[in-house]
Amino acid sequence: MTEVPGLLQRIPNDIKPMAALGLGAFLLVLTVLFHGSGLHRILILQKRGERRLLSGKPHLLGAALLFAFSVFLMLSLHVLEIVFFAGILTKLGLMLRASDAIYFCANAYTTLGYGNVDLGPYWRNISPIIAMSGLFTFAWTTSALVDVVSSHSTLVDTLENERTLERALRSALRKDEWNVVQREREAARAAREKTRELAAGASFFERRRIWKEERAKEAQLIKDKVMEIRELRRKERQAEEELGPGGPPPG
Repeated sequence: MTEVPGLLQRIPNDIKPMAALGLGAFLLVLTVLFHGSGLHRILILQKRGERRLLSGKPHLLGAALLFAFSVFLMLSLHVLEIVFFAGILTKLGLMLRASDAIYFCANAYTTLGYGNVDLGPYWRNISPIIAMSGLFTFAWTTSALVDVVSSHSTLVDTLENERTLERALRSALRKDEWNVVQREREAARAAREKTRELAAGASFFERRRIWKEERAKEAQLIKDKVMEIRELRRKERQAEEELGPGGPPPG
């Protein structure tokens, strides 16, 4: 690679503009191939993240972070491509300092078109090729970004529906728990009334036996209540875990 700058300098000046076009076209093809493979990978990661979010509990924050991460990766692609152009120009000896090369390539890549750094008069044809690379890649990114935004919108709608189902499940759980508590209280009240009726007119030892049986029944009722509430909560958690697109509504 150290001999390449010398070879470029030995090219006749009349041929250098054409050589600049050929070099720029080669770099453009490499950039587009890299950009396409990068976008393909980003879209795959987006789809995988969406599947993970849909398979678990609905987390809208996770959906927002996934969208932000995808946009950040797209931005990183363009930054890497600018650095790629700058590195090539520096290695070829067309730019002396890396900072100037990055500034020049960023201006050309984004078609900003101003700056006090430029290539020599024989190699300046590379500038419009870099600009064309930016046009191609930005258009491709815009197309992919539209898909990501559309997919993100669908994901948010689905997660919002799942949250609605989740709230309905929890509301139904609270209602069922309250019904269990009420049944336990009514059963305990009925047991105490029956105990008072049986204890009326009974001897002291009979009343002690009746009260002891009544306390045991109340303890069993409380134990049954706790077990039933635990089972209701277990079923509710299982129903939440099974939430997904097109899942059955709570009932």
